[in-house]
Amino acid sequence: MSNALAKPTLWSRARQMAEKAPPERNRYVDFLRALSILAVVVGHWLVAAPYISDGAVTGGHLLGIIPWTQWLTLGFQVMPLFFLVGGFSNAMSWSANRRDGGTYAEWFTGRMQRLVNPVLPLFLVWTLFALTGTALGVARPIVEMACQLALIPVWFLAVYLMIAAAVPFSHALWQRLGLGSFALFVAGAILIDVATLRFDLPYINFLNFAFVWLAIHQLGYAWQSGHFNSPTKAALWAVGGATALTALIHYGPYPVAMIGVPGEPLSNSMPPTLALLALGITQTGLALALEPLGRAMLSRIGAWTATVLVNGMIMTIYLWHLTAFVLVMVAAWLMGGIGLHVAPGSSEWWLARPVWFLLYIAALVPLILAFARFERPSPSLSGEAEDRPLPLWRLVTGLLLICAGLGTTAAFSIASPEGITGVRLWIVALPFLGAALIRFGPAYTLAKKI
Repeated sequence: MSNALAKPTLWSRARQMAEKAPPERNRYVDFLRALSILAVVVGHWLVAAPYISDGAVTGGHLLGIIPWTQWLTLGFQVMPLFFLVGGFSNAMSWSANRRDGGTYAEWFTGRMQRLVNPVLPLFLVWTLFALTGTALGVARPIVEMACQLALIPVWFLAVYLMIAAAVPFSHALWQRLGLGSFALFVAGAILIDVATLRFDLPYINFLNFAFVWLAIHQLGYAWQSGHFNSPTKAALWAVGGATALTALIHYGPYPVAMIGVPGEPLSNSMPPTLALLALGITQTGLALALEPLGRAMLSRIGAWTATVLVNGMIMTIYLWHLTAFVLVMVAAWLMGGIGLHVAPGSSEWWLARPVWFLLYIAALVPLILAFARFERPSPSLSGEAEDRPLPLWRLVTGLLLICAGLGTTAAFSIASPEGITGVRLWIVALPFLGAALIRFGPAYTLAKKI
């Protein structure tokens, strides 16, 4: 078969897209997005350490088993970079939308589609798993553990969607106050932590999902506007953030781990704290101080093609990487618990990590091939509906339903210890109802799938 007739590979298609990228595109933005997601994947695969004890599977957590590994989260907790990149990208797209006379509904529906489309198949697959497992008599705690683990990634989407929804407000605040808007959100985060840790006010700490992530998102606006063009200035931000982080951990009540550790009274991530904000500032400064080196690296077609390839399936990698982990664990358990009798943290356990990682990747690749298509934009509905604006109430209601479904999934799991089905069907229904309300309405509904 001639080369002209050969079926293009993923790499060749990515290279074609890479070669078409406009020269003014900031490739480093795409690189940081890919790097942050891949770091999260590796971190999750490393931290989750189930093992068999007394004939039963125990959901081990490496940070709780080996306390020194909590320091590793300073490198693997890179969600702040994703919000930084989100701020940069949202500033670009929202400004372009304003220049072109576009509406908020048009802009935000497009952003939502790229995030929500890929998560719906994940919900369907794990709902079917929970239904089937319950019907076959699999112990409900096992079903619940598998569903809870596989669907951990969805919490992030709920938070990011709400931050993106507020872009008109946060960007207007940036244009009016500049870095003063960042300072406002930092002040809010400080007040919330004081109210929580000093005065023990219940539930108010959840407001830091807004204050902390909006603060980092504002730094993305600062990056886009050129504030970090000087590597020296960026490095000073890194030093300032690292100094604050060190003080908060050493003198304050904050733990070293930048994610939750079972049994610990305080989590730096659920909800986020000042310590995680300080880490985000540190990572922002460090990443942007290295931007000139990163851009030089990405000027080479190989590195840029790899970045384009990962970004083309980035949500699929993020959403399905723990499903791949669960599949490997189930396979090991069915084969008599092979590899699961090794104590997490032992030298034998560490030496086996490369083999397990290869197995996780092997399980993830088919999932990527099957589900990455949902990341591609769906065709718009044709006809007169294209000219009618999507009512704001539908957009807002759909957003709230989707976020409620994603948030309750992360908090409670779709699997239920009670009931005939073994599934909390009301949780599963929420994101589908929200997506249908937006995507099947007039105007900017963008798909007929699912």
